[in-house]
Amino acid sequence: MTDTEPTDPPTDPETGTDPETGTDPETAADESTAAATDDATSERDTDAILVASLAESTGKTAITLALARIAQREGDSVGYMKPKGTRLQSNVGKTLDEDPMLARELLDLEAEMHDLEPIVYSPTFVEQAMRGREDPGELRDRVVEAFETLAADRDRLFLEGGGEYDIGGIVELTDVDIAELLDARVVLVASYAVPGDIDDVLAAADAFGDRLAGVVFNDVADAAYDPLETDVVPFLESRGVPVFGAVPSERTLSGVTVAELAEALGATTLVEGETDGYVERFSVGAMGPDSALRHFRRTKDAAVITGGDRAEIHTAALEAPGVRCLILTGGHRPSGAIIGQATEQGLPILSVQTDTLTTVERAEDVVRSGRTRDAETVDRMEELLSDHTAVDAILEDQ
Repeated sequence: MTDTEPTDPPTDPETGTDPETGTDPETAADESTAAATDDATSERDTDAILVASLAESTGKTAITLALARIAQREGDSVGYMKPKGTRLQSNVGKTLDEDPMLARELLDLEAEMHDLEPIVYSPTFVEQAMRGREDPGELRDRVVEAFETLAADRDRLFLEGGGEYDIGGIVELTDVDIAELLDARVVLVASYAVPGDIDDVLAAADAFGDRLAGVVFNDVADAAYDPLETDVVPFLESRGVPVFGAVPSERTLSGVTVAELAEALGATTLVEGETDGYVERFSVGAMGPDSALRHFRRTKDAAVITGGDRAEIHTAALEAPGVRCLILTGGHRPSGAIIGQATEQGLPILSVQTDTLTTVERAEDVVRSGRTRDAETVDRMEELLSDHTAVDAILEDQ
């Protein structure tokens, strides 16, 4: 046996084509490659829907899982994936992202966590990426591989975006990039309070382009609901941005109870009081007593956070009807008179060891993320989406 040099296929010397087929070999090779690509695309017939948002804590998780549950009830086999985990326990990347675990439970999935959340987008990860130690190409391959594993034999795969839609640009994996990479259509979750908020919606619509299926406005306050429907929605649709609907604000979804807040902060309860009251905002008692009283009387469903040694602020908070609880920082215990008055009024007093600034940051994070992110939250979101949005249009495979 002798080695022989590979030979090119025979061609007509005048036309440069294959004499048997009459085609240009190079053209045939290109067409073969294109056909292979088309075959690969056709194999990925799972409908991918990416739920992205303009900001963190807009109800994106509840909406994603509610849509998946609705599709599941309609007979579709569904999957879930969060390509970038952004809710972290530590800078080095230990994930605190409960969303994939909740999805696995509610949707009865058997998927592995490394597929449900292939990238943990921690500060350390970002630093390594900036130093060139994370290869964007390899990361994209990891996301695609996880997607293909989760999409196998599924009618739909619901993708949850990571925080704000533009997070991930350092490694070329923003939600815009992911939508393109996984051939997903996009449902954008947005809040609305003032007309200027629409600038952000238009910017996102421009970024997603034709992949944007439409917008769902969530947690819309009563005062903003009518202007949104009568002015904003027609304006957006005139600009080519479909709107699927607007979900009104609901206390059980936008706030946390005093009891949930106490648990999340690791607080000691000095006065039990009415711990099932909802907290939607915070007031910091860093001013004088007269100013504090005026400020507290204007607030509603608030927790007052102040030093445990600020007796005059404690008194002012107890006189304000919109205060739902008093959170005392620094581990200080209030006077017996304050505890007695709070007990008489049924106002909970919580004590934490952390300083005021740290406590405010942690408390705001609890309210933003919503400790009500559980099966009951998703159940209620299903009802709200069915009542206030065009769910059929959202799920329509285009």
